[in-house]
Amino acid sequence: MKMFLLKFFLVVALMFVSVLFGMQQANVGIHRMKGFEDSNFKEALNINETDGQVEVSLLGNDIRSHDLEEKKQKLEQMKAYNFFSDVGKKFAGAVSIVTEKIIGVMTSLISKEED
Repeated sequence: MKMFLLKFFLVVALMFVSVLFGMQQANVGIHRMKGFEDSNFKEALNINETDGQVEVSLLGNDIRSHDLEEKKQKLEQMKAYNFFSDVGKKFAGAVSIVTEKIIGVMTSLISKEED
């Protein structure tokens, strides 16, 4: 069994390394096919750190934290109704009430037995 697991993990590791190598070769091939280096040819994910601030761009679009805050505020202003969220909150409230009552009954039974 140990040999099987060892062989299995070695094959999985080899496949993982092969996929990474293939991706790198594809990237090199794209640059060769293009024939020149283009500064407009951007990476999929680019992370730059300047003056303690991190700038992230995904597919050439800048992502800023204040953009995320604006989207959050916009969603809060919309006050979108989520049926499943509402049902979940009601179910959680019911479960907590039932649990509190069960614990109350159990503690009263235990305290009566001790008297």
